[in-house]
Amino acid sequence: MDTLVHGIAGDATIRIMAAITTDVVREAVKRHQTSPSVSAALGRSLTGALLLGSSLKEFDRLTLKIECSGQIERILTEAMSDGRVRGYVANPIVENDLIDGSQINLPNAVGDGMLTVTRESGFDIGLRRDPYVGSVKLISGEIGRDIAHYLMTSEQIPSAVLLGERFIKDDPFVECAGGVMIQMMPGADENLAVMIEDTILHAPKLTEAIRQGATPVDLLQMTMGLIDFQILEEKEVRFECGCSQERAVSLIAALGRDEIRSMLDEDNGASMTCGFCNEKYSISSTELEKLLN
Repeated sequence: MDTLVHGIAGDATIRIMAAITTDVVREAVKRHQTSPSVSAALGRSLTGALLLGSSLKEFDRLTLKIECSGQIERILTEAMSDGRVRGYVANPIVENDLIDGSQINLPNAVGDGMLTVTRESGFDIGLRRDPYVGSVKLISGEIGRDIAHYLMTSEQIPSAVLLGERFIKDDPFVECAGGVMIQMMPGADENLAVMIEDTILHAPKLTEAIRQGATPVDLLQMTMGLIDFQILEEKEVRFECGCSQERAVSLIAALGRDEIRSMLDEDNGASMTCGFCNEKYSISSTELEKLLN
């Protein structure tokens, strides 16, 4: 079971988040049949969206969008406050996305572009407030550094963002995935920031720790070193989409009578594929007749 924890340190002047997202990334890769570098980009975006969302006091949905010049073209991930996350890429297959046949060439697959974060709240109480939207230019294509750049530039929060995944060689299977995010809030002790930076520099590789069975709390201990911290919440996270047969039918119904009649006459039915989860839905001729009537 994938889990995410968030907590505080330094008299609540430091926010800390960590997640194991192996199952989340596996499900996304399986559904979208992505090539290695696309799997890495999508996986890091899913993990990053979950960590960003957990740092917020009020949000119902956080959307992380990357529009880029590389072959991937676009990544869109959505994290919900209850731990659900979903995402897709415009181009799931990138050619020549490995260096020397083994190392993932993520910056080449992503290229230049923009990272946009949208936060929405008020759904749970029936009040949809105006969303908050912030955008920055991509500086690396490694996703983690780009999210840290967004936090510093758009929200003035100095942050460390570590995201990673590990694949079994010559196999698209995701062996492990996860991430850590540390945010220095106003009033944070600069000496603590230096200690954390030094600890991260000398810490074991994130994915190696996860592969060996590290929990989210273990990842925080690994990156915080001697600094005490308090865990405020732990929750399950999962890849889950809100699409359904009923929603597919309602979308077809919204097309209007002429379009539905054309589907019925030309194809004797209709089909739809959800972009986020790649689930396919079929609408029979009988259902189309009901919509017309």
